[in-house]
Amino acid sequence: MTQQTPAQLRAQAEAALKPLGQKRIKLLAQLEELEAELRPLVVEAVRMEVPFRRINELTAVSPNTASAWRRKADAEG
Repeated sequence: MTQQTPAQLRAQAEAALKPLGQKRIKLLAQLEELEAELRPLVVEAVRMEVPFRRINELTAVSPNTASAWRRKADAEG
């Protein structure tokens, strides 16, 4: 058996990361698109006094995030 060099070991580590890393990047991009659509709906639900807990149950958006989205929307006018 030949011993691998540090460069070869790093290359193997990178190769192992690449497929799942690419999948994660794609999923994060999809999440950003989804949040752009979801944000105004969450803001409106907060304005209509839907409980933060219920918003979280329906969307997995945390109460802090929902509140921050509402404050930002109010500040923007």
